[in-house]
Amino acid sequence: MATIIRTIDLDAPADAAWRLLEAPGEAARAFPGVLTDSHIDGDVRTVTFAGGLVARERIVTLDPEAGRIAYSVIEGRFSHHSAAMQVEAAGEGKCRLVWTSDFLPQEATAMVGPLMDQGLAAFKAVAEGRA
Repeated sequence: MATIIRTIDLDAPADAAWRLLEAPGEAARAFPGVLTDSHIDGDVRTVTFAGGLVARERIVTLDPEAGRIAYSVIEGRFSHHSAAMQVEAAGEGKCRLVWTSDFLPQEATAMVGPLMDQGLAAFKAVAEGRA
């Protein structure tokens, strides 16, 4: 199994960053340029990536107290997938986002890593009010 963990520091309060994640059906506004559409039906979120790929994800955990959302891709290229994003306070008006993704097949690392990097850059721009 492959695991990718990415962390990014944000010049934004943790509660503001969490507000971008707490509405799973609105993921496209938190990750502009990476996601072009997102909506939710029950606990299943459908996201459309800029390249046209569509993924269906089950929202497993939405924990405002911990600032954490966990999800799993339920259709597509993965034989296993689980991921979580967690916002952590990091001082006055600052926070960090930790994004962990576990998946099979391991060869998907070449696709997942760059998408996570693009997603973090987009999220940072939105959280910091630059997008």
